[in-house]
Amino acid sequence: MSDPRPTPSELTTRLAGLRQHFAERIVPLWQGPGWNAELALPFEALDAEHRPLPVQRYRAMAVARQLYLFSSRIEQPGAAERAEALFRSLQRHFHDAEHGGWFYSIDAAGQPLDRRKDLYTHAFIVFACAHYWGQVREGLVEATLNAALDIVAERFARDDGLYEASLGEDWADLSSGPLQNPQMHLAEAFLQTLAVREDEDVQQALLQLCDALQAHFVEPEHGLMLEKPRGAVDNWFEPGHQFEWFYLLQTSPLLRGTPLHRSIERAFGYAEHTGVKDAAVLAMLEVDGKVSDPTQRIWAKAEYLRALALRPGSEAQLLEQLVTLEQHFLHAGGWHECLDANGAVSRHDMPSTTPYHLATCLEGLQRLA
Repeated sequence: MSDPRPTPSELTTRLAGLRQHFAERIVPLWQGPGWNAELALPFEALDAEHRPLPVQRYRAMAVARQLYLFSSRIEQPGAAERAEALFRSLQRHFHDAEHGGWFYSIDAAGQPLDRRKDLYTHAFIVFACAHYWGQVREGLVEATLNAALDIVAERFARDDGLYEASLGEDWADLSSGPLQNPQMHLAEAFLQTLAVREDEDVQQALLQLCDALQAHFVEPEHGLMLEKPRGAVDNWFEPGHQFEWFYLLQTSPLLRGTPLHRSIERAFGYAEHTGVKDAAVLAMLEVDGKVSDPTQRIWAKAEYLRALALRPGSEAQLLEQLVTLEQHFLHAGGWHECLDANGAVSRHDMPSTTPYHLATCLEGLQRLA
């Protein structure tokens, strides 16, 4: 009887193809047509013909994701210079000199647009600056990292161990409450900080955050990480986020074995059973497994891929996901952002934020090499 598992060479070939497509077809988009040289900022999105979409805004979070991309080990000509430009633009365009912190967005002319301060943005600034500082070890970069960490601790932190999702320009309370996605990216930012330096305050904040998420966001029957706190109306879960959480927790010696890790380990199987259909990773489900949004997003597939790399015996699923990623999402001009329930392309733009997910996916898949 033949072994149904793929050979290492099959996986290696597919992985090499993905890495080549990323280096040759995706990253160069953000060095050429995706770059606004006048403002030294990445355009928010390109269309299928590589033309920038009409500029409505530039977001600090998108700039931070690109900073992560170009400070990664992508061996791309000009990457170091681009990372330096992105770091300086983040400070020049988005930093609030009056109240501290960073604005959510600026307009096409480079003036503050949405002046609110949100956790998602600040988490990505911590994440990107920690990663960048790990590469360059420059004092200004570490000072920015420290300032962002201080803002998170002093402004966003709540008494229950969670963090407020959004605050006013002057840090006024907007009664936003905590949301899952910003907390996850803050955990990711804390982990990145600990990867480049010892930091007792960050370590304690991370452990407290994970305890608070276990207490307030995890659905007890399946261990699912919900998008809003338990008991909130119209709550849901996203398979992509279960897989993303699994990767973060499984790869951290500090967090492996915590109650949150054990919950997410349980959630993985349920999310896979209900949220992965015919190799498609679905967008949103209710806790009982009913599909509420069958959209397929490339970022969720990328998160599933790097999570599978950590699951012993998942070689067949991993190969299937690599094949369907290549066949359904990648094309000569870049990638498709979203497919509908029937597998038809439902978004034709290519956002500047997506290469971050593909870069972290490739980094996670490196363990297969």
